[in-house]
Amino acid sequence: MPTPVSTNQRYSRFEDQQLTPRTPHSRAGRAEEAFTAAELEQVHFDDDDDYNSIIQQQNAPLLASSASDSFPPPRQVGYRSRGDDYEERMAAAAAASKRKLMDKIMARLPLAVYSSVAAVLLVLVVVSLREPEVLKQYVGVPVANGTASAAVASASVGVAVDLESAPASAPAPSATGAPAPSHVHGGSVPNGITRISYENYTTFPLDPIEYRAQCIEVTPPVMIMHPYWLPHELMDTVHVDEQPGYALKDGEAPICNRTITYQLDGWAGLLVDLGLIAQFAALAKERSATFFVDDRYWNRGKWTDHFENIAVGPEPDCRPPRPEEYVACPRSARHWIVNSRTARYHLGHMFAETYEDPYGHNLNRAKPIYDRAAQALETLIIPNNKSVELIGWAREEMQGVIDKHYQHGEDRRRSFKDMPQDSEYEFRTQGYIGTHIRRGDQLRSWHGASDDYVPIQDYVDGVVSAWTRLDLELSKNDTMVTPVVYVASDSPAAMQEFSASFDLEQVFSLTASKRAELRELASPRDYDQNEFMTLPEDVRVKATRGMVVDFALLSGAWAKPGELIPDATVCGLSSMICKFSAVALGWNRAFGEVEYMGYLDKQNSRWVEVDNQGRVVPIWNAFTAP
Repeated sequence: MPTPVSTNQRYSRFEDQQLTPRTPHSRAGRAEEAFTAAELEQVHFDDDDDYNSIIQQQNAPLLASSASDSFPPPRQVGYRSRGDDYEERMAAAAAASKRKLMDKIMARLPLAVYSSVAAVLLVLVVVSLREPEVLKQYVGVPVANGTASAAVASASVGVAVDLESAPASAPAPSATGAPAPSHVHGGSVPNGITRISYENYTTFPLDPIEYRAQCIEVTPPVMIMHPYWLPHELMDTVHVDEQPGYALKDGEAPICNRTITYQLDGWAGLLVDLGLIAQFAALAKERSATFFVDDRYWNRGKWTDHFENIAVGPEPDCRPPRPEEYVACPRSARHWIVNSRTARYHLGHMFAETYEDPYGHNLNRAKPIYDRAAQALETLIIPNNKSVELIGWAREEMQGVIDKHYQHGEDRRRSFKDMPQDSEYEFRTQGYIGTHIRRGDQLRSWHGASDDYVPIQDYVDGVVSAWTRLDLELSKNDTMVTPVVYVASDSPAAMQEFSASFDLEQVFSLTASKRAELRELASPRDYDQNEFMTLPEDVRVKATRGMVVDFALLSGAWAKPGELIPDATVCGLSSMICKFSAVALGWNRAFGEVEYMGYLDKQNSRWVEVDNQGRVVPIWNAFTAP
């Protein structure tokens, strides 16, 4: 039989005590009168075991001894009595409640202040976007024409006139619609236009870094959305042909009405310069400006050592302005000069917003900028006679390598030459893949990789997969031959490692040329821009010529109908050579049939990027400054 539960020992202390049930409205000694709210707050102000607490309900018995801690102090217990210290306790309770309220207010005060400041800033942002000149008035900045609305209206009209109706023979209007500024020492300055003074300089044109400093000075630290050709502030410098009494000498050509000059500064690689020239030449055409290239600070010889002279525009017989009249920022100046150091101030977010296709997706969004670069490469950036000769020699040797390994190679080449000029096969290829491997000071673009450079094996895999995917020519025994490759690299070690993965007789480069004049153009070491600037001039000129030849063989650039171009180009996006190769290949050959959503045609694309490998969308984007 189970042993009966005995409570004699456990509850012996209650034998002589009268138990009173504990409820929310009754306490020992107060069966008929509950505590007031203030008294309860005072009693349990710091009590973590309040009756409503889950912990209290689990740990404190419903019935407890009057000696227990759950009971209030004896002086607070009385039948129908509040006690002698009631007023003191009530005052203390009120003070505690007030302190608690103030603590809450102080804790939430910073949030309220920050919210108020954010609201004020939001209002200022809205005002600055919609009525920027009104905001300038409030802060004390002078506004042209007396009112903010008049300044904004005149600026809008000025841009339209400049782009669409400015006569070629008349001085270009400024962004306010007024005549272009006349800035000479002691000369007058039109209202609302700030004078740019070069009185502290003695050598012109300025050094590229000095032009960059000018852009830093006039560019607001916080960029505000505004039309691309409408500056934050109207600024320009002295124009000698606008001064009273100016007259042309007999037989002297007039100064161009408006110009854009690209300054070759030596601070960037050759293909960076070519990509930027392509973009700014397109802007010059849009602005009805004459485009020039200035090579006074170039460290690769003269522009005409490698390419034909560029001077195109609506006034073919005009001459460039004095170097003292060039302005780097703002771009709305009459004679705008730009280089690789200042391009970032002009090819940023607002450039993309203005010139990308706003309705396009992915690759299609950048199509307008791509087309502008392609047109400039075809019509403006033309190799000179010496470069054409070197490129021809290299293509001739590459053709010999191809003919050695292809069935009926001569017949195929002749049939492609006979294709109609407008045929889509006008540049039908002969069966080789161009590969560019960048090392030196240019690390890979994909930051998720552990390697500083794209592994050589990725280039090898890119060549093999493209060769197979494009179903290139079969050999005489009807089996796929190993790829025929033209390889270019700034690193002799990388080129040697890559070539070892293929039949050496099917890999061609400048290093392997039979002509000494081509071999001496090959890069002897990994390219580092800072080191390159210290080399002797003749070495830099040869390296630049080698890059021109390499780019032509890698991408098919500057090929005439029927001439040899590659089936595909394998490269890494961190190099500008890779990005510009997509332009030289042509949109459809580079990306295939790009569909509406702008995705690459993986089956037919001939531009093979092995760095990001499609992990970044879009796979190709517009040119950016270094």
